[in-house]
Amino acid sequence: MAINITMPALSPTMEEGTLAKWLVKEGDTVKSGDIIAEIETDKATMEVEAVDEGTVAKIVVAEGSEGVKVNAVIAVLAEDGEDASSVKTPSADAAPKKEEKKEDAPKAGEKKPDEKKPEPKKEEAKPEPAKAAAPAKSDDGARLKASPLAKRIAANKGIDLKALKGSGPHGRIIKRDVESAKPGAQAATAGAAAPASPDGLILPQILDDRVYAPDTYELKPLDGMRKTVARRLTQSFMQVPHFPLNIDITLDNLLTSRASINNAAREGVKVSVNDLLIKAAALALMDEPDCNASFTDKGIAYHKHANVSVAVAVEGGLITPVIFKAETKGLAEISEEMKDLAARARERKLKPQEYMGGTFSISNLGMFGIKSFASIINPPEGMILSVGAGEKRAVVDEKGNVAVRTIMSVTLTCDHRVIGGAEGAKWLTAFKRYVETPEAMLL
Repeated sequence: MAINITMPALSPTMEEGTLAKWLVKEGDTVKSGDIIAEIETDKATMEVEAVDEGTVAKIVVAEGSEGVKVNAVIAVLAEDGEDASSVKTPSADAAPKKEEKKEDAPKAGEKKPDEKKPEPKKEEAKPEPAKAAAPAKSDDGARLKASPLAKRIAANKGIDLKALKGSGPHGRIIKRDVESAKPGAQAATAGAAAPASPDGLILPQILDDRVYAPDTYELKPLDGMRKTVARRLTQSFMQVPHFPLNIDITLDNLLTSRASINNAAREGVKVSVNDLLIKAAALALMDEPDCNASFTDKGIAYHKHANVSVAVAVEGGLITPVIFKAETKGLAEISEEMKDLAARARERKLKPQEYMGGTFSISNLGMFGIKSFASIINPPEGMILSVGAGEKRAVVDEKGNVAVRTIMSVTLTCDHRVIGGAEGAKWLTAFKRYVETPEAMLL
């Protein structure tokens, strides 16, 4: 009996992925545990292992295919002794056809279009152009009748459903009505707000030839990572009440300690300023446990360990690999682990468990010369620290004299549902103490 190979769910949030590469071809024999394909998720590229043994009878989804839904059949195996050529394979376009048929079906209790009294077929077969159609509302101002698929297509094409006349049961606007609408049926007057999606988020801005002529730009489609980053950060910025706290920290002692640590370190170990900041942040979270927290619908989750997420820029977006239990690790271990995670992050080779589960984030743009900035919180974490560049500044010392010091500005962005201003200030005080007196990290 033929065995279907389906698109696996490689992370809890994965709904679809890109079949990047097949490592087998039709006719190959595979065993359980063999690597057969590479799948690109929104954050990483992962290898897929065969679960069963057999011969690859048919590759249903070609490599490079995007938007392959989880659990969709991507290939078929013939069992041992089974004729691979006789194996029936599922049609690649079976699912869309079913959806289209379902789209035209009337709701329960409604009559089918052919059961209605004879009406002019001219109108049914060819819906009126959008610009001449009347709004699909009842006389009493009832809600617009349109299928979910029609609404989605209209939103993507920038078409105003009120300008369409439905050809479905009881005047319901369906897929073919939207697809046949002329481009002139766009919702909006210039400057109007983008329509809101059902979950309250703003839909992507629709390209309008009246604003940007088609020959003046090059359109690059969004990949999975860019879509995910855009969605999550929009949700965070709109739904999480952010507030920033700023502080300046003197780096001279930390830089001296770092040089001494690297001179004494074993061969191959080189601790960075960022490694020291990760350790300092973790210890500060242990000192101020009220700040190591996440807001949830069931209550505030206070975490037992400091799992520090570190923002790493990659092509097409960013990812936040996690240093788990950072408060328990030495600087050399943090340094080696961070180098490995960052390298595999840029190759999109991280596993989901390596970039999920953080309790606090650090984003460092100091290497780009950025003096200060504020980051958007990475849900479900309660805080994120934005680190600016260390630079020489003139300061007044304890004796009232002007001196030159290396100063770094940092901004702590907090989720006000979890952390108040006083709690955030206490955490920054603890963090500053560890950075300015690195010896305290050894206690």
